[in-house]
Amino acid sequence: MDWVIGIVIGALVWFLIRCVLTGFFTVEQNERAVLTTFGRVQQLKGKSTLDQPMAEHLSEEHRARYNYPQVRVIHPGGPYIKMPWQKVHKVSVAIETASIAYDPEDPHLNQEGTILEAVTKDQLNIGVTGQLRYKVSEKNLYGYLFGVKNPEAHIMGYFVSILRERIANFTAPQESTLPLGDLDEVLVDTDAPPLEGISINDLRKNLNALNEQMDTECLSSTARYGIELDASLITGIDPPEEIESALAAINTAHNEVSADISLAQAEADQKIEQSKRAVEIQTMRVQAEVEPLERVASELRGLKENGGSSALGSYLRNVNLQLFRRARRVLSTARPDSNPSAS
Repeated sequence: MDWVIGIVIGALVWFLIRCVLTGFFTVEQNERAVLTTFGRVQQLKGKSTLDQPMAEHLSEEHRARYNYPQVRVIHPGGPYIKMPWQKVHKVSVAIETASIAYDPEDPHLNQEGTILEAVTKDQLNIGVTGQLRYKVSEKNLYGYLFGVKNPEAHIMGYFVSILRERIANFTAPQESTLPLGDLDEVLVDTDAPPLEGISINDLRKNLNALNEQMDTECLSSTARYGIELDASLITGIDPPEEIESALAAINTAHNEVSADISLAQAEADQKIEQSKRAVEIQTMRVQAEVEPLERVASELRGLKENGGSSALGSYLRNVNLQLFRRARRVLSTARPDSNPSAS
């Protein structure tokens, strides 16, 4: 009978350890938990990730692939009770920061996870540095825990593949110029091809645009892997050391040409403004000379309408008298039947 008593005592001890000592758990403030029973997760009936706003960023092909069920999430608090046949899966939802060159499966890659290599559209190997902020999405814990084997590796590979594709096909946005009026349509040749720049210079000058493109392209990561990309910050793009001096010389020449073009454009704009001002001044002068003539013509029309031809004759006689008063000498041409002597 001793062995029976030993079995009973052992069962009681096992029950005490499994159900009493380890049958309670708590969830920290920056954690979320999911409970499985015999390996099966507790699902919310009739609900999936396709019902969430995150599914809007998935293509029709991927909507069927990443159709994960919604699970019951255990929020911070406790203590909670679990049975011996149940298992608790805790996940940290705090924001994590990692280098864009970090590889979770092999941290020694990419120069110990510090510099990510990429190729530009003009076949130039460059080194990219920056950081990536991400966190586990509470709305897709099934995708993070059970959808993929290593979600961190998937999200880093997904981000790196998109980044390399964007760098290989990046085109700088065209800079718009302020209109100067109808003259621009004559001076600007719209059919002329745009100047082809150096891709690494375009990338350096448009890092904000590149970061915004990455944020937009990675919006579907929440529905894919249960990881939400908070922000991507690409801070540096460096060429290989062997072409650094050549690139510096090209940039110097490019800057000099740009400065000359800007100076010539400024001088042309100044001359255009001076020409516009000169036209305005001449127009005002002409208007000043025409205005008295128009006023006299208006007075003459009024005299003709009110007093007839006799009024016009009187007006002309008065004008002649005023002219004679101001004149110091008057020359008159004698008529054939008059005295040839001048008076």
